[in-house]
Amino acid sequence: MDLYHVDAFTDLPFAGNPAAVCLLPQPRDDSWMHSLAKELNLPMTAFVASEGAADSFRLRWFGVRGESQLCGHATLASAHVLWQSARARPGEPIRFLTASGALYARQLAAGWIELDFPAEVAMEEDRPGLAEALGVTPRWIGRNRLHVLVEVADERAVRAIAPDFQRLPAVLAPARGVIVTARATGSRGPAGAGSTAGYDFVSRFFAPAMGIYEDQVTGSAHCALGPYWAAKLGKTELAAFQASPRGGTLRVRVAGDRVHLAGQAVSLMRSELLVPVKEEDR
Repeated sequence: MDLYHVDAFTDLPFAGNPAAVCLLPQPRDDSWMHSLAKELNLPMTAFVASEGAADSFRLRWFGVRGESQLCGHATLASAHVLWQSARARPGEPIRFLTASGALYARQLAAGWIELDFPAEVAMEEDRPGLAEALGVTPRWIGRNRLHVLVEVADERAVRAIAPDFQRLPAVLAPARGVIVTARATGSRGPAGAGSTAGYDFVSRFFAPAMGIYEDQVTGSAHCALGPYWAAKLGKTELAAFQASPRGGTLRVRVAGDRVHLAGQAVSLMRSELLVPVKEEDR
């Protein structure tokens, strides 16, 4: 069973967001997939199985705390692996069947891959205790079905956040994570965080309830960030930088109720997963 380690939303190794991609030759149950995700201990492990039709695949995502309903970076990593391994036809779109419906990936020039995701618009909502847990003064707070979105005054405030992770899960529930964002000002952060010159907005993402204190680059967060900043800036094509310690770059294009996320990916490792074969699998 082939297993890949991929850095997503970056063109450099050891940057972006790492994901494992497991290519399943046969179905596996939820507990097995969750166990493997815990064993690998990466932010997300994608499980990909052919759906029968050409370039159509079943895709599920598991982290250490269980299954995710939407994950951008592991989807990008999966598309990258399928084209790289010739399991998907070069130049042809890939269709993924997921818990968030049908998602699509297509190849762009210079190694970029564009994902077609649902827009996850955040609606304004009061969230007592959140400002204190984040240590910020919010300009705006909203929530969608997945996450809470917080705009703060400027990029410096985004970079300076040091959340209280003991308090944060309780004030976020039932949301799984919080996105903190501001307009980009072109500043340069710590090593690995990069300059934001030429970007429209920056963000960071925290999800302690998912076992991820800070995610490095978060596709699902940009399904909310895209519509939010498109409305504020009056433009539908945006350049985004996630100012995590590893840093990551996305191109975001908003089209109605869809958000198109483009990024690059780098394969670090390909290995063979050695697993016991059950009698029913023979």
